[in-house]
Amino acid sequence: MALVGIARLAAQSQLLEAKRSVEYFEIPARSILNRTKPNMPFGWTINPYRGCEIGCTYCFARYAHEFMELDPADFEDKIYVKSAPGHLLRQELSRIRNQDEGIAIGTATDPYQPAERRFLRTRAILEVFAGQRGWHLGLITKSDLILRDLPLLREIARRNVLGVHLTITTLDEKLARLLEPRAPRPELRLQAVQKLRSAGICVGVNPNPIMPGITDSDHSLDSVARAARDHGAMTFGGGALYLPGAAQKVFLPFLDREFPHLAARYRETFEHSIHLSRAYKDALGERIRRIRDRYALAAGAIEYRPELWAEEEQLDLFPLQ
Repeated sequence: MALVGIARLAAQSQLLEAKRSVEYFEIPARSILNRTKPNMPFGWTINPYRGCEIGCTYCFARYAHEFMELDPADFEDKIYVKSAPGHLLRQELSRIRNQDEGIAIGTATDPYQPAERRFLRTRAILEVFAGQRGWHLGLITKSDLILRDLPLLREIARRNVLGVHLTITTLDEKLARLLEPRAPRPELRLQAVQKLRSAGICVGVNPNPIMPGITDSDHSLDSVARAARDHGAMTFGGGALYLPGAAQKVFLPFLDREFPHLAARYRETFEHSIHLSRAYKDALGERIRRIRDRYALAAGAIEYRPELWAEEEQLDLFPLQ
């Protein structure tokens, strides 16, 4: 069968580099901004890469590789680097009329995965926003590599409303290595939170996804929230595991190996739905609310008025007579 669309582009992509088991390809991108579904907290998303080296066992976004006729298990081993993201972004931002619609960077793949050290696609996107005004931006990552771009982030925050979120699912380093094999240690992520906040960036911590029987205990969630507060975090999230079919193909065998006592329960739970039950999510939400209140952490994005805001004119263009 002849490949079409994104699958054809993936098959034709030029190999940029290979290391160990990871291969990097450059893939043409028709667009860099993606419209979200209704009722999302942001209107647009940006993902500079397809695939993610960090290799989280629970990653919901593995389905994206199926669009390219690839196996979900290849999600962390075949990384597709989007071409010319800065050029595309400049073009597309000029066509958005409502700047209040939030733009989230890194919703499906980590913008600071190891590939970013080589290919600088996230940096190219941030360089565009550093010259813009009036946008509401969010960025989520598991990597302390974000500190490389601290000067850019500070400039963006002067002109736009910017919130940075570090994902820390657990403080247990052994468990974190199992769940997120190529992510920096939790302590390094907490240090990044502290340095971002010290630089004046609005920063929060998300323990997402919260996994039943693995990371959803009061002790685990409380310890992450306390450490987040102690390192300067302003917000604390908390979303339950979401497990589409492609993710199940990786996560359920992982449970068989590492958490066999939970495997049958997970299979039964996700057999008929990719979501956990409403009752579980409601109870989890209440637990997160209590923990958040305990450490005086906010629930959502922090709104502030940037130093250089959109409607403010450059007064020196109109000298007094």
